[in-house]
Parts: sequence; C-alpha cells; structure tokens
Amino acid sequence: MRDYPFLMFVIVGCLFLLPPPCRAFQISTEQARQMGEQIWKNECKKSVAGLTSWNAGEEFASLGIGHFIWHPKNSNSPFKESFPNLIKFLGKHQVAIPQWLIQADGCPWKTREEFMAAQDKEELRELRQLLAENVDLQIYFMFERLERSLPILMENLSAEEQEKIQRQFCQLSQSLAGTYALLDYVNFKGEGVSPQERYQGGGWGLRQVLLGMNLSDEPVKEFARSARSVLENRVQNSPPQRNEKRWLQGWLNRVQTYEFYSAS
Repeated sequence: MRDYPFLMFVIVGCLFLLPPPCRAFQISTEQARQMGEQIWKNECKKSVAGLTSWNAGEEFASLGIGHFIWHPKNSNSPFKESFPNLIKFLGKHQVAIPQWLIQADGCPWKTREEFMAAQDKEELRELRQLLAENVDLQIYFMFERLERSLPILMENLSAEEQEKIQRQFCQLSQSLAGTYALLDYVNFKGEGVSPQERYQGGGWGLRQVLLGMNLSDEPVKEFARSARSVLENRVQNSPPQRNEKRWLQGWLNRVQTYEFYSAS
C-alpha cells in the first residue's frame, strides 16, 4: 500500500444540509485498503486470475479488483464501462501502462471465447500484473468516483427526491459500514442514471437504492434491504434469455456484507 496519510472523504454540497449533516469523514489508509480487499473478495474471492474476467452471458470484460467494465469497440451493451477511466487514473499517478493498453481502441478481444483463449498470453498476464501491483490506486479510483456521484445522482429529479438522496447519502457516509456500502454498490451496479441501464423502465443503481430507502435509525440495514429489493426487481424485469436469476443469490450475498462490515 502506498503511503497516503489519510483519505479525506468529503462530499461537496452536503456540508450545509438539514440534519443529518454530511460532515467531512476521514478514512485511514488501512481502512481504505480493507474496503478495497473486501470489494476484491466480493468480485472474485481475491484471486489474481479473477482480475481479468469475462462472465458467461455478458458482452464485456470485467477487470481489476472492482471488475471494471471494458467493452469491445462498437459494443451495443447498455452497461457503462469504467476500465478506460481507471487506466487514465493510473497513468495520472505515474504508473507505467503497457503500450498496447494505451493504444487499445476498446477491448481487443471481441468475444468471451477470444478473451478466455488469451488468458495465458502476454497481454493478459501483463494486465493482471499491472492490476495486482496497483490495488491501492484502484481503491482510490473507486473513492474518487463515489465523491463525484452525488450531483450525478440528483440530476433531473424533483426537489423532494433530491433532498431524500442527499439525506440518505450523507447519513450513510458518516460510518465506515455505510461508506463501504456506498462505495461497493456504486462500483457494483453504477449510479443508476443512464437511460440505457433499464429493464422495463426500472433501474438498479445507487439512485434507485437510495430512493427506495425508508427513514431508519439503522441506515446501513435499510440500505441493504432496499438494495435487495432493487436487485430482485432487476432480475424479475430482465430479458429471459439473459437468465439473470443465476446471479441473484451471489448479488444478495454481497449486499449482506454491508450489514456486517467492520474495519479497524
């Protein structure tokens, strides 16, 4: 882990809300590392091989500890990719990026079959090494995304919905468990604002989870309850040919970690 003194988790625009306020929240380097390792475990059981994955039934590669999406060129997938932004982030932090990766115009492997056949080739071995050696920066990339997400979550909503999202987001961000839940879910299922990420008009991102929450003295448990409902609705509304039911139990197991998360 690189020597960062601390990560200041500050959500701009929340500091002057009505109670509960969204105060600056300090997360130590070790706490951030533990969150990142839990997310890596959620995605692929912390395996190095799992850093370069392409799930059966999906149209994209899933890379890194957060399984950041990378689409082949001209993909029609509705799911938002994030891997190219991760590579830019690593480059900004003086990480040496392989030339083939800098020059890539979309994921070079067009299908899962091509990707799996290339697992032992130089490019994917090199990519796994890059990702395994920069776990800490992937964590900070995820925090940067979370810190930018609040204004995005509130776009094109009514004043009442905006207030609800602010309030729930800020309340969750005041604890380690709540911060972990926000960080993991936005990385796991996105902000939920893209019109393309819909089944029968319903989204499944962080926006939908926050809007589905009720007032509670136990916000993390309420977040987990709402997330379960959102994910179950996604599966129910999904195209039958995607067979998303096969993934649901794993998704629900992941959400359950929010309720029992702790870090030193």
